[in-house]
Amino acid sequence: MGTWQGEIHGTWQGDRGHGTWQGDRGHGTWQGDRIAFGADYNPEQWPEQTWATDVELMRRAGVNLVSVGIFSWALLEPTPGRYEFGWLDRVLALLHDGGIDVDLATATASPPPWLAHRHPGTLPRRADQTVLWPGARQAYCPSSPVFRQHSLALVEAVATRYTDHPAVVMWHVGNELGCHNAHCYCDVSAEAFRGWLRARYGDLDSLNDAWGTAFWSQRYHDWAEINPPRTAPTFVNPTQQLDFARFSSDEHRAQLRAERSVLDRLVRQPVTTNFMIGTGSKYLDYHSWADDVDLVANDHYLTAADPESHVGLALAADQTRGVARGAPWLLMEHSTSAVNWQPRNLAKAPGQLRRNSLAHLARGADGILFFQWRASLAGAEKFHSAMLPHAGPETKVFREVCRLGADLRALAEVRGSRVDAEVAILFDWEAWWGAELDAHPSVDVDYGDRLRACYDALWRAGVTADVVHPSTDLTGYRLVLVPTLYLVRDADAEALHRYVERGGTTLVTYFSGIVDEHDHVRPGGYPGAFRDLLGVRTEEFFPLAAGERVNLDDGGTADVWTELLHPLGAEVLAGYADGPLPGVPAITRHQLGDGAAWYVGTRLDRAATTRLLTRLLTDAGVRPAADAPPGVEVVRRRRDEQSWLFVVNHTDEAATLAGTGTELLTGHPCTGELTVAPGEVAVLREHP
Repeated sequence: MGTWQGEIHGTWQGDRGHGTWQGDRGHGTWQGDRIAFGADYNPEQWPEQTWATDVELMRRAGVNLVSVGIFSWALLEPTPGRYEFGWLDRVLALLHDGGIDVDLATATASPPPWLAHRHPGTLPRRADQTVLWPGARQAYCPSSPVFRQHSLALVEAVATRYTDHPAVVMWHVGNELGCHNAHCYCDVSAEAFRGWLRARYGDLDSLNDAWGTAFWSQRYHDWAEINPPRTAPTFVNPTQQLDFARFSSDEHRAQLRAERSVLDRLVRQPVTTNFMIGTGSKYLDYHSWADDVDLVANDHYLTAADPESHVGLALAADQTRGVARGAPWLLMEHSTSAVNWQPRNLAKAPGQLRRNSLAHLARGADGILFFQWRASLAGAEKFHSAMLPHAGPETKVFREVCRLGADLRALAEVRGSRVDAEVAILFDWEAWWGAELDAHPSVDVDYGDRLRACYDALWRAGVTADVVHPSTDLTGYRLVLVPTLYLVRDADAEALHRYVERGGTTLVTYFSGIVDEHDHVRPGGYPGAFRDLLGVRTEEFFPLAAGERVNLDDGGTADVWTELLHPLGAEVLAGYADGPLPGVPAITRHQLGDGAAWYVGTRLDRAATTRLLTRLLTDAGVRPAADAPPGVEVVRRRRDEQSWLFVVNHTDEAATLAGTGTELLTGHPCTGELTVAPGEVAVLREHP
């Protein structure tokens, strides 16, 4: 089976031609000369005689990296303090001998049943104090010191044993932290929340001011009086809810940092954990987590009910790249075909696995991994697709997996390059939390709605966007989109103002700039923080009834939202032709310094949104990555003077684009024209 010894600190290299990982600790980057390809591997679910077959089939598929041990706590530590590593030793040896590297998990993703049995206080509670029991996964309170103690002891034991194992090239903290236990409202969490509030505010007067506790007789006179926002007779204080969301994200981040601290003492390989950007991760502020990993990794699954799920995939990839601050990132999980947890788990059509994977690669991923290697026979995810299906290797899915492995070998040269983008979209988890609190003007205002609408229009135009935090340096972007940024800090609003004054172009949509970081309304008229930037003032919101629509005098239609807006220096581009506010401006443009700030005070339909974004792109001088037919995705990656154009054809017809260079997936030269077959992908190494 082989043995391990010596120092494998910080890099792996040489003996299998894999290049070098160089974790720039704390900056989310890694480098090397290959594209990672593989999956979660759960050998503990299978008889040991299948393991050698797994390795043989992995080699056949081109797999070079697998994540091991993610849900293995109960096997590694069957009783408190007693560790059994023999099976894991044998698995790692097999993988190493087969030339397959390992992203080794800390195995803390889900505690074993014995922890809750001995320490029921570690179990999480809902807002109504319902206990969430073992039997699924993540049945723990993230604030529990008992859970923290036992989990860190496991990390210490695993890291100590495998720190120098030659198969281990990366460490994987937990798994999808906060996926099922994002919030816990138990007494342990309540005490931790009070400590977090003391650190944030310092004294009760500051907290009372921030929470606006003069309203409804809520003023606190003792820290012990404060609880999480548990189930109450009616609307709970919104700033209390907002702070609890911040606290909860920070508690899961604290688990990441605690495990990372143990690893930092014992290992030198890069450390990561898998985020869930674009997969419903509303309550985890990954912008604040990015510095706690050496490379950003993400899990993404298509929404099967969305006929344009490939556009949602692109948005999630661009968001992930934004969290990684433009650096290459790792796709830690996606599916080869159907998932197991949506109402209707649709199988992927032939070729879709390849298109999805290479679209992630186009948008900055330097590794493509799946959940999981071999489809499970038992458990809640037994109908989740895998690289090796229940039906075995003689299947559509496995043939496509093998083709993808060959594709990634052919595309290895793009690794480490960065994605070209001239447009930024501002996105903030705290603004999301705030925008969707209760007791707002309309339940139909959805934080992600205008984000997706603007993004869809860009995608159809062939324009790539960086989706970034509002505090990001906007220098270099030709256009900045600000969809529904309900909550914004003064510094970020001022930075956007300076960006426009210096020649930038921005678009702000309705229900933006309304409150500060404490969820306090900015007085003087809406849109609050952006009034001067936009040259408008709204005196009152006029949300629309369910199903109600209005017409604009430029031929567009809208729904959900209107507002009584007055231009204060802005040019009126369109107004309402009917509805509650006929003649009132709906779309404006304000010349400010050398730039321009546009405002849309209503929810435009798809056609009107497309027209507006087309005009904005022209106004800002933004060009697509390439001129492509509708339904054909185009993205460019670049390193120094070398560039690569990715073309993903989502249509049933061949697509022809202009281009000169070498098409890497076939090796064929391209002299002026590139044709991509229906449902296929091309990657053109462009001639400088």
